[in-house]
Amino acid sequence: MKGIFLDYASIDTGDLERHRLAAVLEDWRWHGATDPHQVAERIRDADVVVSNKVPLDRELLSGAPQLKLICIAATGTDKIDLEAARELGILVSNVVGYATPAVVQHVFSLLLALSTRLIPYHQEVRAGEWQAQGNFCLLNHPISEIRGKTLGILGAGELGQAVARVAECFGMRPLFAQRPGSKQSLPGRIPLQELLPQADVLSLHLPLADNTRNLMGARELGLMKPGAILINTARGGIVDEMALAQALRNGHLGGAGIDVLAQEPPANDNPLLAGDIPNLILTPHTAWASRDARQRLLDEIAQNITAFRQGKPRNCVDCLST
Repeated sequence: MKGIFLDYASIDTGDLERHRLAAVLEDWRWHGATDPHQVAERIRDADVVVSNKVPLDRELLSGAPQLKLICIAATGTDKIDLEAARELGILVSNVVGYATPAVVQHVFSLLLALSTRLIPYHQEVRAGEWQAQGNFCLLNHPISEIRGKTLGILGAGELGQAVARVAECFGMRPLFAQRPGSKQSLPGRIPLQELLPQADVLSLHLPLADNTRNLMGARELGLMKPGAILINTARGGIVDEMALAQALRNGHLGGAGIDVLAQEPPANDNPLLAGDIPNLILTPHTAWASRDARQRLLDEIAQNITAFRQGKPRNCVDCLST
């Protein structure tokens, strides 16, 4: 069987061991990146395709008659035409849970940095302001504690639950929002419109889908408690970036930690890249990217392919969604 990895460099910078994955197929083609015009040719005679962020639509899939398995090197499925894959008899698998420790760590890194004003204090020390201060410390920026604060969580899957457990260790009170678009109210979850005014911090852990795109727009951000902090390590398209920039500029929100943007890499005119937005920390989609998590990801892909070849598919996207 022939396998194609379309964007291997998006996962491995040379610090991972890929021998387990290399051993599961007889023939591999490793591509660091694949431009849109190269996809059709590269997957044409493949049995297995691995893709992190390379889109695979109906036309591309139809042009790959040997394709039997698509392994998404991620959890999100928005880059794959799942309906077309199903109709063409192509199984799609993803990887879940591999980055949970890394993402949870990143969520609280952003939250703690914003709450302690870590970056502005660091910048002032570097600029010599502490050295020129007559007092023994700088008190230029108000520091807040997260103990006793309410953490609103959108997304009650593995990541949301893991964030909630750590929040409780910090003395926070986690609240879960009802799933967007759901007509069934599950115990312990409240409608988003009721959660937003209660949350001192809001952390997003939802996939990008039709019912979550721009879920956090100007209206929803306006419903948030004045001074609240927004953390997004999920998908950029969930937040209206122009509305968020405005909510930070006008002081309604106390801060935001953003790891994902609607377009990645972003264009220079992205509203969140403007230099006048206060209390904003942007990281370049690295919440998932610890070496440990990336190694687990490769190893899970290897297990997905092995299970498929043994006739016992695992992490089947259709199976997970039913």
